[in-house]
Amino acid sequence: MFARLAIVLLVAAGLAAPAAAMEPQDLLARIDRNLNPESFESLRKLINIEPDGTSKEFVLFTAKKGIDKLVGLFLAPASDKGRSTLRLGDNMWLFIPEVGKPLRITSMQSVTGGIFNNADILALDYAAEYTVEAVEEKDKLLTLRLKARTDAVAYDRLVMTVDRETLLPVTIEALAASGMLIKTLRFKDVKDFGNGIVRPSVVETDSPLHKGYKSLMIFGKIAPRLFEDEVFTLNFLPRAQELR
Repeated sequence: MFARLAIVLLVAAGLAAPAAAMEPQDLLARIDRNLNPESFESLRKLINIEPDGTSKEFVLFTAKKGIDKLVGLFLAPASDKGRSTLRLGDNMWLFIPEVGKPLRITSMQSVTGGIFNNADILALDYAAEYTVEAVEEKDKLLTLRLKARTDAVAYDRLVMTVDRETLLPVTIEALAASGMLIKTLRFKDVKDFGNGIVRPSVVETDSPLHKGYKSLMIFGKIAPRLFEDEVFTLNFLPRAQELR
C-alpha cells in the first residue's frame, strides 16, 4: 500500500503531460510500444568486442507476437546460420540443425557468447516482466524503478532512465537481488524506421563483471508484421527460415 502511495505521490508531484496523466504501469507499457510494435519483425547485427579489440558479429532476424512470444533466426556468420531460438514467456529453446532437436536454454546464458544474455537478445515487453515501484523526475529525464514479477526474470531490478519528451530509454541498469550492478544498457542514435517507429537504433552494453568487454546491438529494420500462432511452437523451429 505504501509503495503504491509513493508511486502516486511521485507521479503527481511533477511529471509533465502526457506522462503525468498515465498510471506508472501504463507509462512502462507506452515505453514498450515506443520501442517496438506489439507484433513485428526486425533485423539486427550483434557485435561482441573483446579487450584486445577482436570482435565477432552475428546477424539475427526476429519475429515477435504479443507481449511474450518471440522467434529468432541466425542469418550470419556461416557457422551459426540456420540456428533458431524460441521464447514463450520465461521458457527458451535453441534449435541447432546439426543436433536436430530443440535444447532448453536459460535467460542468463548467451547464444552469442557476449555481454548480452538471452534475456536481452530475446527481450519481451518490459511491462510483461516488471512492475513499476517508483517514478522520479529530474531535469528532462524520468527514472523508473522496476521490480521483477517473478524469480524467473533475469534481473531482479531495473533502473530505467527515460527521455521525458520522447518516452524512450536512455540507459537501463540491471541489478541482482543483492543490489549488485550486473550490466548497463545504453540506448543511442535515434532513427526513423518508418511506420511511426522512431527509436534508438543502437543498444550498447558493458558489465563490471567482464571488464574490457563490450557488446552492441544495431537495428537495421523494425516493421509491424502479423504472424500465425504456429510460428511460436517447437515444431516450427526447424522451419524458421520460412519466415524470411
